Amino acid sequence: MTKTLQVNDRERTASRLLKSSAKNSYDPEVDIDWDAPLAEDKPYLPFHRSTLYGTRLWEQLTEQQRIELTKHEFASVASNGLWFEVLLMQMLLKDFYHRDPRTNHAQYALTEIADECRHSTMFAKTCDRIGAPAYGPVRILHQGGRILPAVLKGPSAYASILVAEEILDRIQRDQMYDEQVQPLVRMVNRIHVMEEARHVTFAREEVTRGMRECGPAERAHHQFMTSLVGFAIVKALINPRIYKAVGLRPRTAYRVAMENPHWQETIRWSGEKIMAFLDDAGLVGGPGMPLWRKAGLIR
Repeated sequence: MTKTLQVNDRERTASRLLKSSAKNSYDPEVDIDWDAPLAEDKPYLPFHRSTLYGTRLWEQLTEQQRIELTKHEFASVASNGLWFEVLLMQMLLKDFYHRDPRTNHAQYALTEIADECRHSTMFAKTCDRIGAPAYGPVRILHQGGRILPAVLKGPSAYASILVAEEILDRIQRDQMYDEQVQPLVRMVNRIHVMEEARHVTFAREEVTRGMRECGPAERAHHQFMTSLVGFAIVKALINPRIYKAVGLRPRTAYRVAMENPHWQETIRWSGEKIMAFLDDAGLVGGPGMPLWRKAGLIR
């Protein structure tokens, strides 16, 4: 594909996404009833998606403790989603800085940033509304994350965005249709899933175009960087501090959770679609394989 054709293809996709954004965007400030009462008997994610489901620690918890645990698990996932969206916005702004602002591609990047600003606010407000901390990642990941916008570029930057967005998307799609889950959580997930679908299309096409132009050395670089960020994303999802909320020792409970076959299967399942795409794009292999396995995204 010639460079001119790539540019035209990129512009057509961006034009379509801009039109979709104009027609199908939400404002969580007004589209969510933040004053609606929470359902005391409903979990914040399905029990079978809890990190401790099926373990000896799970059996020791009362029904109310299990609901409380899912509240804090949801807050951990949501606040880590917020953390990565802040990094994502920085990467998109860095890309925009070098683009012609008149193009559809550049303008869609700004549109996506606007979406992510609203999503970050929505996740923050949700944590506050349910009475849970915005846990975010553990300290080492929080500190290390600051360098990502500076070092990530090209296909691995967009692939990293996809890993975060599509893992979260799979988890949220599972919850938004489950009537046993808190209505507030289901609405938050619905808004995020519907708007992220455009972001996924945008990033997937950037990855595919970029990888077509990579030589062996560049390919190996992007394979490693994508796997490194993928590993960090998976490990960031659950902050060990959440287990204090139900009277468990964080270090012990976290170890049990990470060794839990049910949670390991949830991680593998959540990354199933994005890993298939990355494999087809040539980003799964080479120096990144050990990290993909440690993340639990491939066997």
